[in-house]
Amino acid sequence: MASTLPDPCPDTDGAAAPPAQRPAARIEAHGIDHIPDAERHGRARELFSVWAAANVNYLSLVVGGALILMGLTLWQAFAVLVVGNLFWTLTGLLAVSGPAAGAPSEVVTRALYGVIGNRVNNAVTGWMISVCYFALNLSAAAVAAFSLVEKVGITATTPVKVIVIIAIAALTLTISVYGHGVIMRLYLPITLALAAAFAFVAVVVIQHADFTYVPEHPLTGTDLWATVLAGITLIASGPLSYTTSADFSRYLPRTTPKRAVLGWTALGGFLPSMVVCSLGMLAATAVDMTEPQSALETILPAWFTPVFLLALVLGTIAINALTAYSAGLALQAVGLRIRRSVSVLFDGTAAVALTLYGLLASSFLDTVSNVLQLTVVLLGPSTAIYATDIILRRAHYDGPSLTDETPGSPFWYRAGVNWVGACALSAGAALSALCVNTLYYTGPLATALDGVDVALPVGMVVSAVVYAVGMRRAVGVRA
Repeated sequence: MASTLPDPCPDTDGAAAPPAQRPAARIEAHGIDHIPDAERHGRARELFSVWAAANVNYLSLVVGGALILMGLTLWQAFAVLVVGNLFWTLTGLLAVSGPAAGAPSEVVTRALYGVIGNRVNNAVTGWMISVCYFALNLSAAAVAAFSLVEKVGITATTPVKVIVIIAIAALTLTISVYGHGVIMRLYLPITLALAAAFAFVAVVVIQHADFTYVPEHPLTGTDLWATVLAGITLIASGPLSYTTSADFSRYLPRTTPKRAVLGWTALGGFLPSMVVCSLGMLAATAVDMTEPQSALETILPAWFTPVFLLALVLGTIAINALTAYSAGLALQAVGLRIRRSVSVLFDGTAAVALTLYGLLASSFLDTVSNVLQLTVVLLGPSTAIYATDIILRRAHYDGPSLTDETPGSPFWYRAGVNWVGACALSAGAALSALCVNTLYYTGPLATALDGVDVALPVGMVVSAVVYAVGMRRAVGVRA
């Protein structure tokens, strides 16, 4: 079991940045290793632009429009959107572990699952799901880019589509390879540019929106509750996918106030997601959002359409750069002894292959909806366990000890596995799978509940309770 670890630092009212900061133009040297205090810099408020830039994107428009297409009224959809986006609070909580440990989430989670057990966790909930999200977002950017290519007079044939997808992936991976320094400096101007573009979109959408919208056949009873819960799951899948939020906070000084890390991370995800998803919902009351991009082009001025398309591509590059960055760290944490830059390129190759399949051999909108709903079977329990561990330990982590992968490590547990964490994740995921209801799969409990999908709350509550009960004595007051 984990030994009792000392409090690495007391909270302070602020965080003083060291005089020297690593130039952003250099490729980041650190991977999953511990960040020494001398290399810590920045303030928590810088996290806002990182998460804001990542959430002004095409996928958010798609998800917002999907809530209306599912049969909800405008105000029902808005309520669902608020509840779903409150899960960004958990993303913020997980980010607190970054400055505390000076390590990315992929390493911090050794405290949850053990050194060996965490390799399995990173392979599945870290690398595999990250690559799937990379592919989904790359697909979204590619759809917008195809239209942009058509507008300049080039027919979007299959070879052209392949070239476009590879080009977008290359731009994305360049940011990811250069790493943390470039991300922190580049994402503020990206946020401002995207905010300006989407502010114009908002003006146009509001002019066309029907604020009294009610579907022709309003949902009632079980059908309504089933749709509401499915919608919340759809929205919550976004913040729940960032179980790696400590990756972007770990360079902050360890004295950075925890509430500031939590607040700026959560706010950076919550506000833009609310705004952009709301635009998708409002647009769906005026146009058919089955094909969101082409639908919005019918109400936007012709001169603005290329700007809008470029904004969609830029926003998706921003979110995918974060995803690829974390996926690269996950691949290292699995045990592959390769440089982070090489692991990022490997992730990009896998994501491009999935994207080509998703766009050329499948329905994009159906794929988005069902993949996002299925991933919460793992992401919900995984997030709940991570959050519970942070609360139990009061966010006190010994970074150097976490990087120790030998049998003498305090996080080796038994045979390299923390069986409490493994059992909590397995129990939560198993029960969640019994409750899920998607196009591809419906669990027996969801069938018994007439299609109501309670996979998200069931999985999270069960995992959190099992983990808290099993680890309470082992952790003690702090670990």
